[in-house]
Amino acid sequence: MIKDMEHKLEWPSPQGESCLQNGQEGSLGVEDEELALESFQLLQIDTEFESERAVPKDGEMWCSKNVLRKQRHWEKIVAAKKSKRKQERERKKAHHSEHAGGSPQQSKRVLKAMTKERLLAAKSSGPRLCIDLSMTNRMTKKELSRLAGQIRRLYGSNKKATKPFWICLTGFTTDNPLYEECLRMNDGFSNYLLDTTEEDYVSLFPPESLVYLTPDSERALEDIDLDKVYVLGGLVDESIQKKLTFEKARETSVQTARLPIREHMVKRANGKNYHSEILAINQVFDILSTYVETRNWPEALKTGVSPGKGYVIPNTTA
Repeated sequence: MIKDMEHKLEWPSPQGESCLQNGQEGSLGVEDEELALESFQLLQIDTEFESERAVPKDGEMWCSKNVLRKQRHWEKIVAAKKSKRKQERERKKAHHSEHAGGSPQQSKRVLKAMTKERLLAAKSSGPRLCIDLSMTNRMTKKELSRLAGQIRRLYGSNKKATKPFWICLTGFTTDNPLYEECLRMNDGFSNYLLDTTEEDYVSLFPPESLVYLTPDSERALEDIDLDKVYVLGGLVDESIQKKLTFEKARETSVQTARLPIREHMVKRANGKNYHSEILAINQVFDILSTYVETRNWPEALKTGVSPGKGYVIPNTTA
């Protein structure tokens, strides 16, 4: 009986097909048709069962316990990192508030508005500083790039100062390579809150109000007078051409002064026996700005004269 059933479920051979076509065997009997239909339904039910087991009803892919365990472990790690970052942000906020005197943290927009107000107020009531840029034709492209960087740092220090200077760039022309370097290196240079002019400093201010700061002067600067306009030579000179700024001041009959480095600092012994009072314009500015706030020359000189210049405050020689 079993062999007979298996024989009936087999596909007909080509010879059988030929017999059917010739009408020798005729059509399938009723029992054969019912058996074939039942077998097909069993196969269909088994396929649906496997499909349902592979894909759960909620549409979620079936995962093993090991995969689920790893997923939960990873979620814990991510949550821990988020918590740690949040705690770090809160710690920084608390630290900032503590150093700001406990005042609430102000928005960047408010701080920017306050900085702008201080800078504009300096134009009418603050100390004044001119950067003489009439000697840029003596400088190489590399030196011009360094000068542009010094102007950027100088302006950045002035923005942070509680008592800022009003700054004016004199002898500054838009067709000068320095102008292009300032635009290239300094973000927002065209929006700097300072004056720029093609004119020289002697045509802008009375000669008696000008003080040219140069390391070659014989007179030490004793104080900063709000009625004076202090001039810095915008010069980066890697070839060390001596007394350029001093000669420029003498040509224009302007009084000169030097920072009181010799009066408040001492030479420190070093292997090269090197001692220099030549500073970048941003270093000179840091000294002037600190003195305006502290009225203390030793404290001010420490901000701009690095130990590499060969000078130190007397109580720091050790």
